[in-house]
Amino acid sequence: MVVFYDNIPDFLATWIPQQKLFWVASAPLTADGYVNVSPKGVEGTFHLVNANKVWYEDISGSGVETIAHLRENGRITIMFSAFEGPPRIARLFGTGTVYEYGTPEYEALLPPGKRQVGSRSVIMMDVRKVSTSCGYAVPFYTYNSQRTRLLEFFRRKEAADIEAEAGLEPAECTAPPRPENGLKQYWVAKNSTSINGLPGVKSAPQSVKPF
Repeated sequence: MVVFYDNIPDFLATWIPQQKLFWVASAPLTADGYVNVSPKGVEGTFHLVNANKVWYEDISGSGVETIAHLRENGRITIMFSAFEGPPRIARLFGTGTVYEYGTPEYEALLPPGKRQVGSRSVIMMDVRKVSTSCGYAVPFYTYNSQRTRLLEFFRRKEAADIEAEAGLEPAECTAPPRPENGLKQYWVAKNSTSINGLPGVKSAPQSVKPF
């Protein structure tokens, strides 16, 4: 029932972009470290580069487990599951790299106008193995619409940063103002370390690039 591939086959390359939800799994190296599984569902954030490389735009959240685990050991699994049509589960196994907001790699992939509000990093994944399995136990669900609450929350956070930066000349902006209710300060408060104390977001809060 399980079939393995060395890369993403064509039929999955067509199917994956149609899915509305995917899960990201990662873990620290310590035996008592917490395994993390995160659902991702903001439309347009997942991208296929080729049969062995994918990336997704990482929207800010109250945790930073995936980023912290990738910094430590690079291991990552992404899973898709069919909720309509023929049953299917697909897993992408590989290693990931984090490109934070404000880095050249991030800016190249997400230039102005393409970035989602609240976006904090790009997670680039080198896919080393792919599996498909039946998914016979996954129930049918009907997709209704995207939730907007997360993006609205971070839109307000970004607006606070934009307002704080508005009166500064470029030459004066050697460090971001970081108001308490802004997104960059949120990264400092919520995204600096993982549950197990591993380093999370590092450079994004220091970026002087305005939103």
